[in-house]
Amino acid sequence: MYKILLILLSVLLIVIGILYGPKIARLYQLANLYNEDSIDRNFINIDKIFSVSEPIPVSDNPYTFPRRDFVLPETFFFDGEQRLLSEELEHYKTDGLIVLHNGNLLYENYWNNNSATSKHIAFSVTKSFVSALVGIALDEGLIDNIEDPITKYLSDFNGTGYEGVRIKDILQMSSGVDFNEDYADPKSDINRFGRATARGSSFRDFAKSLERGREPGTYHHYVSIDTQVLGFLLAEVTGMPLKEYLYKKIWNKIGMEDDAFFIVDNNGVEMALGGLNATLRDYAKFGELYLNRGKWNGEQVVPASWVDASHTTDGPHLKPGESELSSSPWGYGLQWWVPGFPDTDYTASGVYNQYIYIDPLTNVVIAKTSSNHRYTSEKEYSKAAHVAMFRAIAESIK
Repeated sequence: MYKILLILLSVLLIVIGILYGPKIARLYQLANLYNEDSIDRNFINIDKIFSVSEPIPVSDNPYTFPRRDFVLPETFFFDGEQRLLSEELEHYKTDGLIVLHNGNLLYENYWNNNSATSKHIAFSVTKSFVSALVGIALDEGLIDNIEDPITKYLSDFNGTGYEGVRIKDILQMSSGVDFNEDYADPKSDINRFGRATARGSSFRDFAKSLERGREPGTYHHYVSIDTQVLGFLLAEVTGMPLKEYLYKKIWNKIGMEDDAFFIVDNNGVEMALGGLNATLRDYAKFGELYLNRGKWNGEQVVPASWVDASHTTDGPHLKPGESELSSSPWGYGLQWWVPGFPDTDYTASGVYNQYIYIDPLTNVVIAKTSSNHRYTSEKEYSKAAHVAMFRAIAESIK
């Protein structure tokens, strides 16, 4: 009898392992994703941790930037003192850095086991790609107007926090939906979403669980799920997965040199809010596309008016600076950040210090990947430090 029970117990454990083992493993990996001793490896091995899409293919005509000699400035001014740029790049666990000027590659370097072919997670830099696709879909007539309520296109979001919310308010992170984006708080909504992702749960079901907290269009509050809803919108109006639309409308057209992929849920739906994984060179190309107001090699890939609107802060709750109308000191456009003072440069920004920085005045693009394990304790400070670094680099170029 004892042997029979032991056999049954062993069989039960095997079945549990088969059914739940992968989910338990992903939850464990998620819990250790940002550990100091492994974060840099994790950020270039996301496909070994989460479920991911089939690759976004290399462009039919891969483009390589021409190179020009340049030396980074030794110092920059921040927080009342001169700082050594090399020390700050190390402090913020820089994984890769590219500097472009007038379409030339001035500087490229990698650290922490990264290389030119490493596919590094973009986190919320992904949001700026999604914004570009919304602009293209609008230009193609697939979306009638961004003043439309999102539920005109996604009727299953009636009865949720997104019912009746304008697409524009979602683009501007002013949806009014309640959301705690604090990565340092284990109970926050963003960490709850992370655990749901590790389990493979439906992104759509998670988005539908959120509730309204404020009047839409009145307060800027960063809600990553807003961008996920934009991903659902794009899939609905284009009739194709997000990665396919990205490939057809941007990736293939601007000569991306490497393939890429998205984190996906168990339904194969892409994580539009932060799941793109690509090489630093290809992130830099997207920045160059925006520097040139959406034009690439003579073709208008993203409407120029959309690029301009993307870094225009057109409401009092979107302006740079401390304000009771915003939860961030940075300004915000259409899924792009405007640090301000002056507000001529702008950036795509992701947690743990991922950036695509654009300065139209100096014709500079800077792309940076990082694995800054200190990010949760120095979020705004590290963001301000990066803008200071980027501006110093741009100003040093002759």
